[in-house]
Amino acid sequence: MSWRRLRVLIQHLPPESATWTALRNGLTDEELAEQADKGDPEKGRWSQEEQLLAALVDATRRVEYVLICANTEQKSKRPDPPKPTPRPGAKPRRPTAQLTENSANVLFQLINGGAA
Repeated sequence: MSWRRLRVLIQHLPPESATWTALRNGLTDEELAEQADKGDPEKGRWSQEEQLLAALVDATRRVEYVLICANTEQKSKRPDPPKPTPRPGAKPRRPTAQLTENSANVLFQLINGGAA
């Protein structure tokens, strides 16, 4: 078998194959970001069915979240918004930093000219 033939066979494997998964898992963060920037949707790592199914799950979770929020009292604790279904090749979102009491005081002093 020639190298060209092997390359063609690998390129035409389904996106969920063990070979593509191993190649994806071996990427560095820089390579992954570069591929995400120049990504081509037709060459997705998931099949179109899987992409649509993940989008459907995300939409259903959002509808359920909105329904719960709409039917709870204002003073009740609302649930956290749903997290999207993890997709291969996409890093999970970093949590947003919460403003602590100490950092709020520092920010207040900076705004009022206390740090100058």
